[in-house]
Amino acid sequence: MAGSMSSPSPKKVLVITYYWPPAGGPGVQRWLKFASYLPGFGYDPIILTVDPDKAEYPVRDDSLQKEVSPQRRIYRTTTSGCYGLYKRLAKARTAPYSGFVEEGRPSWKQKISRFIRGNFFLPDARRGWNKHARREATRLIREEGIDTIITTGPPMSTHLIGKRMQRALAVRWIADFRDPWTDIYYYNKLYPTPLARAIDRRYERSVLERADAVITVSHHTRDQFLAKSPAIDPAKCRVIHNGYDRRDFYRECPKTKGFTITYTGTLAADYTISAFIEAVRELLPRSSPELHFVGRVDPLRARELDTLADRVTFHPFVPHAEAIRWMRRSSVLLLIIPDTPGKHGNLPGKLFEYIGAGTPVLCLGPPDGEAARVLRASCAGQTFDYNDKEGIRDFLQDCLDAPPSPRQIPPPLAYSRQTLTRALADILCEK
Repeated sequence: MAGSMSSPSPKKVLVITYYWPPAGGPGVQRWLKFASYLPGFGYDPIILTVDPDKAEYPVRDDSLQKEVSPQRRIYRTTTSGCYGLYKRLAKARTAPYSGFVEEGRPSWKQKISRFIRGNFFLPDARRGWNKHARREATRLIREEGIDTIITTGPPMSTHLIGKRMQRALAVRWIADFRDPWTDIYYYNKLYPTPLARAIDRRYERSVLERADAVITVSHHTRDQFLAKSPAIDPAKCRVIHNGYDRRDFYRECPKTKGFTITYTGTLAADYTISAFIEAVRELLPRSSPELHFVGRVDPLRARELDTLADRVTFHPFVPHAEAIRWMRRSSVLLLIIPDTPGKHGNLPGKLFEYIGAGTPVLCLGPPDGEAARVLRASCAGQTFDYNDKEGIRDFLQDCLDAPPSPRQIPPPLAYSRQTLTRALADILCEK
């Protein structure tokens, strides 16, 4: 009798990422979800990350540990050097939030701190992890017979690990960018000198030119990267959006009573909200909307919102599952694209989770931007210019007047984490 055919063993791939549970925030979700779905496409992701007791995370979310499969192999290393030295020089107690949201209008001490970070710790202050990660990556590649590695940034210094491994061990290297590098909206807040800019751009070009494949989260970022150097092959630069995980949304979650508008995540100084506040104020005589801001809010923006008195409630950072519940319970979800250069290509990761939640989305940003196009294609909401008070007010009024009913159009499968992981697997199988 013929023997039964056994399925081929999953192909190993080494994923090098600074942010992994118990780190919290949106940067963790992308590779946590990829790692969860990759085995279904024939790949065994081995995770190399930093020891959480040594790491510098803006936020922690210990609940995410429950999403990591017991079968997932995770290797953690110590870190040293740069960040500890930066904290001593800058007298910083914790890692800064994206966009320096916790600082409001920066004091002269905070400006000095930013200058130190932007000019003396290049490409970033977490580079002290690199030598430890390289040592462990070398061991794993040799012992496990790994021929493909993936680095994901921020921190962008992680990509320098991939460049060294590619050269030293002749492995295939894929560089995944969750954000732009020198075009990130808060880059100028670091007060980089011309020399620092030149060094950063040289690092950026070297990674983009040398990586065997480059993945970005938006088409605009891909175009920005291709403009950095004629030596970058357009064929190797791909877009895999962030997405939503259907497993995060399967539980029943009834809407809250009344009309609630919710914003989740960071609300920095570059987020323009004046017209939105005026639109809400015009609704107040006829309705009683409640506004909830879940996450860190810039002090200047918080003072603006305080003008709505008891209609606004601020909530601290919450675990990811609780943020999902806020998205699903609300009447409207507020999304704001920072009003900065590059805003047309800004595609926040939470946009896709908003879409997955099935709650109408009010987006403030360029109506011809990439986020607006995704919303239109998903039939998930509308985008208004930052100063379009009338459009914002009318959208909210329409949502107020609409009878409560289940969403008629399901979230597009194109943005599901499983579909996006298939796109990643297609890149991994290329030679």
